[in-house]
Amino acid sequence: MITITIAILAITCVVSFMAFSNQKISDDLIFYPPAITNRNQWYRFITSGFIHADIMHLAFNMYSFYLFGKMLEEAFQQIFGDKGKILYLLLYVIALVVCLLPTYLQNKDNYHYRSLGASGAVSAVIFAGIFIFPTMKIGLFLIPVGVPGFVFGPIFLLISAYLAKKGHGNINHSAHIWGGIFGIVFLIVCSQFLSDYRPVQSFIMQVSDYFKGM
Repeated sequence: MITITIAILAITCVVSFMAFSNQKISDDLIFYPPAITNRNQWYRFITSGFIHADIMHLAFNMYSFYLFGKMLEEAFQQIFGDKGKILYLLLYVIALVVCLLPTYLQNKDNYHYRSLGASGAVSAVIFAGIFIFPTMKIGLFLIPVGVPGFVFGPIFLLISAYLAKKGHGNINHSAHIWGGIFGIVFLIVCSQFLSDYRPVQSFIMQVSDYFKGM
């Protein structure tokens, strides 16, 4: 059975590889604020998440997405029942838009600005997963010893903030921050109205139990 995670991953890889060898595809899909401002090409908020700067950028995003996406898609089905899959899909798609809104407002008339990549949506998935399972061990880049998710999360945001300030090609690192925040907010709001699960209370209890067990 093809899951939503696998479907998104496959589509992203196919489109990204097509864009690697065809500049027109990349130009048509990339996040380019003036094209939105002057030509109303709002679709770029979403399509820019399906192309990447290079193979390493694509591999890092899709590997992270696969690991956390599988887990979160299953968790959403347990928390929201039949609504779980559609809510998981909405989380990803809406995150593509939300994570770029601050960037758009800052660069809507900047003819030199472009960005691409699924980083914002992947961050939404990662942080929603961390909020549900805050004590799960996550490998921190090249460090073999896993750290708890509630520790990894702030470190991830700090690194993203540093890279956003420094700047790095066409990759929009600030999208990590806004995507991560959106992932948590989406989970909390949906849980409040569509289930009996309370993620904030669960997060606090799990972290508290973690320290008690040390």
